[in-house]
Amino acid sequence: MESTAETTAVVREIAIEASPETVWQFLVDPEYATRWMGQTATLDPRPGGVYHVEVIPGHTASGEFVELDPPRRLVQTWGWEPGEDGPRSVPPGSTTIEIELVSDGDGTLVRFMHRDLPDTAAADSHAHGWDHYLPRLATAAAGGDPGPDPWISGPM
Repeated sequence: MESTAETTAVVREIAIEASPETVWQFLVDPEYATRWMGQTATLDPRPGGVYHVEVIPGHTASGEFVELDPPRRLVQTWGWEPGEDGPRSVPPGSTTIEIELVSDGDGTLVRFMHRDLPDTAAADSHAHGWDHYLPRLATAAAGGDPGPDPWISGPM
C-alpha cells in the first residue's frame, strides 16, 4: 500500500497464465467478470460508460469507465452504492482504479492500482478485498474455476 499526505492507494501486481486479450475479457464482459467477482454485473465498457457490480448481497460497486485501451490499460472510477445502513465511506465514483496488462511470455502481468481512497482504514479494507479477488481473477482467466465466493455467504 502506498500513502501520501492527501490520498492512500492499494498497489498490487499479479501474474496470470493467460493472454492480455483473455484477461481483458474478464475485466469488461459481464459474463466473464462475474466468474471472479460479483453475483451480477452491468458493464458499459466505453469512456463515460457506467458499471454496477453486486459484489456480495447489499454491496454494489459502481462507477464510470474513464479510459480503455484494449487489451493494455483500463481506468475506471470506483465506489460503493448506499446500502440499507446508509452511505458508504467510499461513494460511487470517488476513487480510481488503474489496471495495466503487460504481455509476459505466455501470460500477463497485471499492474493494479486503486487510488484516491480517503484514508488508511478505507485502503486497508480495499486491500483486503483486492487480495481476495485478484487471485480469483488469475484463476478464472487461466481457465480454472475459483469456486463459489465464500464472501457471498459471510462477512468480508
